[in-house]
Amino acid sequence: MSSPATPPTIPAAALTAGGRLTLKARLQRSPAWVLILYASVTGYIVYASMYGIRKPFTAASYDGITFLGISYKVVLVIAQVIGYTLSKFFGIRFIGGMRPERRAWFIILLIGTGWLSLLLFAIVPVPYNFVFMFINGLPLGMVWGLMFGFLEGRKVTELMGAIVATSFIFASGLAKTVGKSLLLHGVSESWMPFLAGAVFIGPALISTWLLNQTPPPSAEDIAQRTVRLPMDREQRRNFLRIFGFALIPVIIAYVMLTILRDFTEDFANELWTETGFRNNADVFATSSTIVSLLVLAVIGGFFVIRNNYRAFQLNNVIIIGGFVLAAGSTIAFHLHVISPMIWIVSASAGLYLGYVPYNCFYFERMLAAYRIPGNVGFIMYIADAFGYLGTVVVLLVKEFVHLRYSWVDFFTGMFYVSAFAGILLILWGSVLFTKIYSKIN
Repeated sequence: MSSPATPPTIPAAALTAGGRLTLKARLQRSPAWVLILYASVTGYIVYASMYGIRKPFTAASYDGITFLGISYKVVLVIAQVIGYTLSKFFGIRFIGGMRPERRAWFIILLIGTGWLSLLLFAIVPVPYNFVFMFINGLPLGMVWGLMFGFLEGRKVTELMGAIVATSFIFASGLAKTVGKSLLLHGVSESWMPFLAGAVFIGPALISTWLLNQTPPPSAEDIAQRTVRLPMDREQRRNFLRIFGFALIPVIIAYVMLTILRDFTEDFANELWTETGFRNNADVFATSSTIVSLLVLAVIGGFFVIRNNYRAFQLNNVIIIGGFVLAAGSTIAFHLHVISPMIWIVSASAGLYLGYVPYNCFYFERMLAAYRIPGNVGFIMYIADAFGYLGTVVVLLVKEFVHLRYSWVDFFTGMFYVSAFAGILLILWGSVLFTKIYSKIN
């Protein structure tokens, strides 16, 4: 679309502070594995800390409370997801045009705002405090795009991204484990989210400062993956004119994965309760740790594929494999071949094998394969915005269309429908992108 710009580098004058190398300069001069470990760990903690602010409330059941005839927990989930969805739509322009030097300050501001909203949630009487769960979701939806901006556009982005992406598998379980433990120790359901968030706010501040010391991509990174720049309005429009139609089936498949992921996170407590784990706080962190390791083992080596177009298309194979695993394990569970624990872990692993590539690999390799001097945040937030909008729609339909079913039945149906439709959509998107690549080359 345009030729790569000169890579951003650290000026020689900025390499010293008081005669000593700054941390950023030391990292720039360090072996590749040091930077990979540093950026991965700090990015992981940043995003895991955000989950510690966002997800603990889902460990509570809020039984016996309704608002306007709707279950209070469903009201809270809907309120937060609506805030999160609006954040994603705003982030299409905000993240796409973000200057690198402003990322860290916005991460701190957004996470801090999300945490303080939980204090007001605790103080304001039930059920009217649901407004503050909406406010909690409103800033947090932009944290991923800001954090990933430090990692994208590098030869090893997939490796770092795979490590960081496991944070929203593991951290979701960890946040619920912390929340459930507080409940079991007598903390009220209103105060639990704020107190659980207090555990994560310190790590969020420290890790954000450390992540901000990550040096920009090198000249070699840019030669292989293209330069990553903010995109103005005309660049965004031009991008959508070329790729918009091909993105439609890809984003619809992602919408289904997002809906599944949100339901398995927000109503994990109910699903585990139904399958015999009512008073077990550790089951959340244990199961999410297993899923994280499984997903990382499958996709962690993706960065070794140097051909960007081949790697881009291979994403489709991994996503389809995820759909097959989720549906296949559900069939095995209903045939009584596997236990509930193995079913939930296997189906979750399949779900995340489909979901994680979108957040780390798919759009990263797309920009590189088609030589687009833009950024992952713009495309990612288009997909995310519609993904979370889909979650809101399904939540409302589920609440107002009164059918008799258990949570096990509900998730079973969603796994089957998503797998069938998702595979067809991903194949369709792959064909459309192949045609665009043939025209450009």
